[in-house]
Amino acid sequence: MATKTFSPVQAVACSRVEHKSNMKPTAIKMNDVPTNLILLKQKPVVAVPPVANGVRVVTAAEYKQAAACLAEAFGEDDVARYFIDVPDREHWTEAEKWALHVEIIEYITYAHILKGLVTTVGDFEAVALCGMWRLNYRLSPEGKRRFFDEFFPLLHDTMHTTLGDREHEAWYLVYLGTKPAGRGKGHARKLIEHVTAQADREGRACYLESSNASNPPIYRRFGFETCRTVQLQRGGRNIPLDIMVREPAAQKT
Repeated sequence: MATKTFSPVQAVACSRVEHKSNMKPTAIKMNDVPTNLILLKQKPVVAVPPVANGVRVVTAAEYKQAAACLAEAFGEDDVARYFIDVPDREHWTEAEKWALHVEIIEYITYAHILKGLVTTVGDFEAVALCGMWRLNYRLSPEGKRRFFDEFFPLLHDTMHTTLGDREHEAWYLVYLGTKPAGRGKGHARKLIEHVTAQADREGRACYLESSNASNPPIYRRFGFETCRTVQLQRGGRNIPLDIMVREPAAQKT
């Protein structure tokens, strides 16, 4: 990606998870550590105690901070760029593309606070999330085709093919990312383990799509296995997404 013009942000960690039964078919992605959140209604700022091991739930009032973490984490991600590096936006500057990238992540984050679970570690060094809407009004015509006609249907159909009858019972990890300044501190591990522990207690599978070739080995440490790889194909070069599933671990009695 060309030079980005944005102000540095403080390292932070957050995570966003949602039970599949609470979500409409949508697309997801995961990176190292930073993730994003989503927000529907503005709520009063309240002190949110840690859930466990430094992980806490993100409030609606914090969606911009959470989104900033994810936007930085996914700033050069191939899938994130796929919707803004389009022929009908070639005249846009990098600053304009970056602003749209941040806006997309904010929409996604806000939506997930409303309809799922968004968690964070530290000062938004890492975040996780899933869900989005309203993008139809901001994306270019080609961006819309890539997002709504290709990306969403591909992810929805792939999840159904992979999970079958369990599609609406699995935990869907949409975004997981970490800011460069927040990496190497164990934030991603805490966020992933927070979700997998819940899934194990409920006897449910976990599902994710990884757009970064370096991430599958990381997810395997937590019990995820690659089931298949799908491709986004409208951009001149194929962009792969690794589909990974983690089966619930047996609970000790």
